[in-house]
Amino acid sequence: MDIKKLTEEEIKLNLSKVNDWKIENGKLHKLFKFKNFNEAISFIVGVSMICEKMNHHPEWSNVYGNVDVKLVTHKVAGITELDFQLAEKMDDIARRNVVTTKQSRSTLR
Repeated sequence: MDIKKLTEEEIKLNLSKVNDWKIENGKLHKLFKFKNFNEAISFIVGVSMICEKMNHHPEWSNVYGNVDVKLVTHKVAGITELDFQLAEKMDDIARRNVVTTKQSRSTLR
């Protein structure tokens, strides 16, 4: 499969289709906030199975109930359709886990 880096216009169009994701330092970014550590880890485990099927893996970190996610396709050094597809799947899993989300603040960089 040919993977191409999206243009700024394509990124803006795709951003309008996902919830609370934004571009930060050239990566698609979202901070998921869960009630507790167990919910956060359940989310990570659920997403990791999808990542393996897609062969596309996020940059992420977990602190207690927070899962900070950054998506970028390293192969093309930019954001691709794969990143937006994974973002949508993450949002679906988060919705099923009844999660609240909050965009990152500059202090989280």
